[in-house]
Amino acid sequence: MPSTIRTTTLPSGEAVPVLGQGTWKMGEDVRRRADEINALKLGLDLGMMLIDTAEMYASGGAEEVVADAIAGLRDEVFLVSKVLPSNASRTGVPAACDRSLRHLRTDRIDLYLLHWPGSVPLAETVEAFEALKKAGKIRHWGVSNFDTHEMQELISLPAGGSVQTNQILYNLSQRGPEFDLAPWSRQRGIPLMAYSPVDQGVLARNARLEAIAARHNATAAQLALAWVMAQDGLIAIPKAGRQEHVRQNVAALDIELTSEDFADIDRAFPPPTRKRGLQMI
Repeated sequence: MPSTIRTTTLPSGEAVPVLGQGTWKMGEDVRRRADEINALKLGLDLGMMLIDTAEMYASGGAEEVVADAIAGLRDEVFLVSKVLPSNASRTGVPAACDRSLRHLRTDRIDLYLLHWPGSVPLAETVEAFEALKKAGKIRHWGVSNFDTHEMQELISLPAGGSVQTNQILYNLSQRGPEFDLAPWSRQRGIPLMAYSPVDQGVLARNARLEAIAARHNATAAQLALAWVMAQDGLIAIPKAGRQEHVRQNVAALDIELTSEDFADIDRAFPPPTRKRGLQMI
């Protein structure tokens, strides 16, 4: 892994890059498939060895795009996928995992997440995850879109303390997790994985961010991404469907935000002063 990619550590002790690659909306249009595969390949070449996907994305189509991108490189990639809550039962989890393994053309998933809280008892899902670990089909498991009270319930369960991450919507427009979820997670050494770190491109067009970014000869999108990665225990997983976008994301690693930058960002996007429910998209 190139030294330019900083890492953070999972509770297991494994180091993962703070900048990975998201795949939401990939695999939906065959006309974009080659560009999507080439973008992921370039990201791997540049050191973004963590790729996040899900069974929900294009009904497995995104996983198939990932399979093409990582062909011949599987052992170097940290592969993340997610199971739908509707499949999170004792029998549904292994069946969903087997489907994902077929789509990804691999024998194991490095980190398998519950996509969001559902109606299946959490204890049942955790038991199924632990069984997959014993079978060697996943190496670690975690959750996604869990708020603080849901994380508290999770870690109270037998084996619940094996959770490795919580993937959430987090960016300058959505700073709510900073009030309690982020500190709670940091105290327990559970990294947060931030999806939509540039708010699906909205922050890329923000004039206040553009003014701050100009100090670094950077774009507003790069500044927003750099800000996420500057938070302790955060992993950012922006999606880039084009190679130029990938290069721009990697360049955000070189931005060193100053105290003046952070102060100006806080004025433009105030941190939360009260609890807000976790948002998801």
